[in-house]
Amino acid sequence: MKTAKRILIVDDDIDVINVAEAILKKEGYEVLSANDKEEGLKLIKSWKPDLAILDVMMNTQFEGFELAKEIIENPALKGMPVVMQSSIDALITNKPSVQEMAHEFRADPNYKDLDVLLLKNVDTGDAGVDYRNEKGKSIFFPVNAFIRKPVHAETLIAEIKRLLK
Repeated sequence: MKTAKRILIVDDDIDVINVAEAILKKEGYEVLSANDKEEGLKLIKSWKPDLAILDVMMNTQFEGFELAKEIIENPALKGMPVVMQSSIDALITNKPSVQEMAHEFRADPNYKDLDVLLLKNVDTGDAGVDYRNEKGKSIFFPVNAFIRKPVHAETLIAEIKRLLK
């Protein structure tokens, strides 16, 4: 018997969790949720989800980014897709390197002062986040996808199916 894929949602907005949870459960996924980075990390380690959907701003401005970076850099969690959920629009590129594109945007006077850059390659689907931490240091890490808030069922399901195939 095939077991349902497990999805963890980490968001401090209960309404966002309820909507995403209802959409995902209707599609047959097993879903758990957490309200912050600490609770999310505990569930990731104990429950071992197949995919994590993370909000950006929770207790701190970059808590979701910090959690994503921890997941991505943890060898025990290698390969677990990370989806960032945000109301920030992703900048689109077709350059081979999303990280290279982040550096170019940082150098562009129109974008260099932004604290957060979400970037996505339209050809490959590669995505990444470049944000400035509290000390002003630019930090880049790859992610698997972005979901725009408010969540739309069709978009959410399409991304989840693409990442869990």
